[in-house]
Amino acid sequence: MEEIKEEIKEEVKEEAAKTAPEPKKRRSKDDILEIIIAVFLGITALATAWASWIGSLHGGNMSTNYTKSNNLASEGNSLWNDASQQLIQDMQVWNMISDYEVEILYADTTGDVDKMGESAYKIKFICADNLSDEMAAKINYNFDFDADQIIDWVKNDPLSTESPFGSPEFVDAYYNEAQEKLDESEKVFLEGQKDNSKGDTFNLVTVIYSVVLFMLGIVGTFRRLPNRLAITIVAICGFIFGTIFMFTIPMPTGFNFLGFFGG
Repeated sequence: MEEIKEEIKEEVKEEAAKTAPEPKKRRSKDDILEIIIAVFLGITALATAWASWIGSLHGGNMSTNYTKSNNLASEGNSLWNDASQQLIQDMQVWNMISDYEVEILYADTTGDVDKMGESAYKIKFICADNLSDEMAAKINYNFDFDADQIIDWVKNDPLSTESPFGSPEFVDAYYNEAQEKLDESEKVFLEGQKDNSKGDTFNLVTVIYSVVLFMLGIVGTFRRLPNRLAITIVAICGFIFGTIFMFTIPMPTGFNFLGFFGG
């Protein structure tokens, strides 16, 4: 009877042992390392995609700025050519005015009043059709002058016989608008160069992340835990370095992440 009881007890113990929950196993260092590697693989992949995208935005800005710079340079060169033609025309007008001023002054010394009046009218008609406001202001000419006033202007106003083209400021004024366009073109071109440099730097960050991904990918080929741990640490250090380096690079001009989603 006692033997039967003992057998029953043994069977109950065995059954209880089978149904009892197994104690939780602690994760091994290998398991923890694999989790860390998996997490950093995902983070590095996202960071690589981000750096590549921002680099491409810089590249787009570079192309836009180079195109805009070329357009501004073309416009500036066109304005420069127009200014040169206008300068030549105004010089020709001034030469004609100067010739008639000489006639007036000579006629004044000889007492030829009719010649003075004739030359004064020629100046009036030339100025009415060809003299610019800027040039008129420079030589102190009034478009409302009659013949007698023109004669008086030639005889008594020193500015009437002084060439306006002797003033560098006056000559440079012809090219102000063209120079502004060319300066703007140069400024935009330099912005394009900066975007190019920033884009290249983001490409370097992408290369760093690619090396990190490679190192994390080959960790599994090493059997010994110390070797795997060493490779992982080097990869993580590379990731941290690449991330810090990336945050030192300015974002593209006008960048707005929400703007890509209509925000």
